[in-house]
Amino acid sequence: MTPHPAGPVTEATPIRFSDPLPDAVDVVVVGGGVIGIMSALYLNRLGLSAFVVEKGRIAGEQSSRNWGWIRQLGRDEAELPVMMEASRLWEDVDAKTGHRTGFKRTGIMYMASSETDMEERLRWLDVARRHQLDVRAIDGDKVGELVDTGPGGKRWAGAIWSPTDARGEPWVAVPAVAELLRDEGVGIRENCAVRTFETGAGKLSGVHTEHGFIAANQVVVAGGAWTSLLLRNHGISLPQLSVRSTVMRTGPMPEMHNGAALDEQLAFRRREDGCYTVSALDAHDLLIGPDSFRHLGTWLPIASKVLGQTRFLPAAPRGYPDAWGTKRSWTKDDKTPFERCRVLDPKPNSNRMGVLKRRFADRFPTLGEPDITHAWAGMIDAMPDVVPVVDRVPGHDGIIVATGMSGHGFGIAPGFGKVVANIAAGRPTGYDLSRFRFSRFTDGSRLKPGPAL
Repeated sequence: MTPHPAGPVTEATPIRFSDPLPDAVDVVVVGGGVIGIMSALYLNRLGLSAFVVEKGRIAGEQSSRNWGWIRQLGRDEAELPVMMEASRLWEDVDAKTGHRTGFKRTGIMYMASSETDMEERLRWLDVARRHQLDVRAIDGDKVGELVDTGPGGKRWAGAIWSPTDARGEPWVAVPAVAELLRDEGVGIRENCAVRTFETGAGKLSGVHTEHGFIAANQVVVAGGAWTSLLLRNHGISLPQLSVRSTVMRTGPMPEMHNGAALDEQLAFRRREDGCYTVSALDAHDLLIGPDSFRHLGTWLPIASKVLGQTRFLPAAPRGYPDAWGTKRSWTKDDKTPFERCRVLDPKPNSNRMGVLKRRFADRFPTLGEPDITHAWAGMIDAMPDVVPVVDRVPGHDGIIVATGMSGHGFGIAPGFGKVVANIAAGRPTGYDLSRFRFSRFTDGSRLKPGPAL
């Protein structure tokens, strides 16, 4: 069994996947994050040959840096049917990996500090009822039974609780699924950036990578924060921005809750290693760059609802997807931004770390401020309406996009991976995907923001 790594996947993580490039496959999957890996898994199971190319490391970016919540609770209603299937699929995937993903149905809870906050939480129960999802409104006493804050600890007014929701260990789970994928016969190549697509008469005929050409009549672009940059080089505009999220891991501590929970200022999840993952919605930062201005017209009408707790910082570091100096165009023979920045490894916001520690101590005074063994950040691929794009690109035959998961991708990945496979195979997906269509930003329809979490 692969040893449990100390933290998220980085460029220093040894390369595990170096399969030779095939001459041709049915589908090239661009991106070795959780969406790309799951898409390739179900493509293969539908009988389509696939190959995954990853510019850096499998799960090197947001896929190993997220909170590890496998959550139906609080989802956008259009996402919920896909997520309900994803929750079931995680059980199968976990079993197939030898239970190496950390998948456990320990429940997820949205707590409310006041009656007013509780009224806001309760609004989502109508969504749960329409989909026959087991979500319960519980009072403060029941919350206290589930979350042991100790003497003098915080007491909440109530919560909505999804007892069948689950948790997983991202930086272990995604590489484990990649190993399952390889065991099922799908090739994967790390340190292999896709440079350009080869097209003729409006149809895809293959992809040029830094190590050679792969013939294919379809490509799945699941590049996370890098997706819009790759598409832009081919004249395809997507109003995706990157938001930095700061997360930290405590040292081992007594179990005060065995699932995942949040209130208005703090989110925490019990981990397999006896620690807790801790973050919050206001631990997010938008690093302003050219795309922030280019897509201002799309984002501005709903920015206050979508980015209400997000802090704005003046510039992304050099080499990031929306940094001011990042190249926006290149040829198949050029070294690309993807090769110059193999793995996005942003520094966590140290100010937010201090705030999170104090908030934790306020809620759990007997535990106090936690020792932090590891802190990290990831770049979330965010869309203006906080729901993803999962669709064929209009006017570009053979290009399928699965991106903009907006921080919700880890849990829903098996569901959307199966959707992507069915799209590529020309099969019915079983869902109404109109909310996730590519054209919604240009067809004149009004964008409706989904829930931030």
